[in-house]
Amino acid sequence: MKIVVLDGFALNPGDLSWKDLEKLGECQIYERTRPEEIHSRIENAEAVITNKAILDEKLIDRLPKLKYIGVTATGYNVVDVQAAVRKGIVVTNIPAYSTDSVAQLVFSHILNVANRVEMHANSVKSGDWATNPDFAFWRSPQMELSGKTLGIVGFGRIGRKVAQIGLAFGMKVIFHNRSKVADNVAETRQTNLEEVFAESDVVSINCPLTAENSEFVNEQLLRKMKPTAILVNTGRGGLINEADLANSLNSGIIAAACLDVLSAEPPKPENPMLSAQNCFITPHIAWATIEARQRLMNITVENLHCFISGKLQNVVK
Repeated sequence: MKIVVLDGFALNPGDLSWKDLEKLGECQIYERTRPEEIHSRIENAEAVITNKAILDEKLIDRLPKLKYIGVTATGYNVVDVQAAVRKGIVVTNIPAYSTDSVAQLVFSHILNVANRVEMHANSVKSGDWATNPDFAFWRSPQMELSGKTLGIVGFGRIGRKVAQIGLAFGMKVIFHNRSKVADNVAETRQTNLEEVFAESDVVSINCPLTAENSEFVNEQLLRKMKPTAILVNTGRGGLINEADLANSLNSGIIAAACLDVLSAEPPKPENPMLSAQNCFITPHIAWATIEARQRLMNITVENLHCFISGKLQNVVK
């Protein structure tokens, strides 16, 4: 089987191994692939592995040998799945490799805003403590999470893990999910989206991006939040109207935003989030702990091996 990896660098910048994938066939691995290079690189491929390289209907229709597309991510919006299905091409994803990693970054962001550890550490290094007349000082208000309300949008594996961590901090947890959740995490409560935004001190967005919820976080919803509230997004950048969020931050409608995803990645210099007040952005790293990437690599290989063996797993339709 001829296998092509279109954009392997993000998954494996050199600290993991491709050897198990290479055992499955003739394997060509590209670190990155520009849109105009995709067709020529995969026109003879039977299996394609992609993370962010887009395989749309027009491209898929020009790939007569293609039998399998493996998306090395949970979200699979980079592939026109219906076009693939019409041609009998199997599409798989990786549904549960980064739950702990993403939830960990959610709270890394929350704790950063609550305590501003790096800012205070840098202040000490610059000599501010040594020259301070008092035994303690702080450059920003310190916030205790215990007793605060954590609102979660999307109550899948990641949302549930975020809830568990919030409860461990003594937070009250409410959540919104598009369908009724029968097996709630203990001490959590399902409610509507408006209440999650209005009642929460911290809102964590952990849902996938769909055509129905694109930019659902807009001015109207942001105005329901407390002026002291923090918004965290580790889902997809397209869930937020970035102009509305920037305006809300700059005008003090909410206190802070913590983003690991943006509408376009990498962002253009004019993206309003880059200059918004109290906006803390990380470069889409929630999934990228070495442990999570190793799981991702393992499941990528398992998915393709199962396809070759005729025992499909993690198929999306």
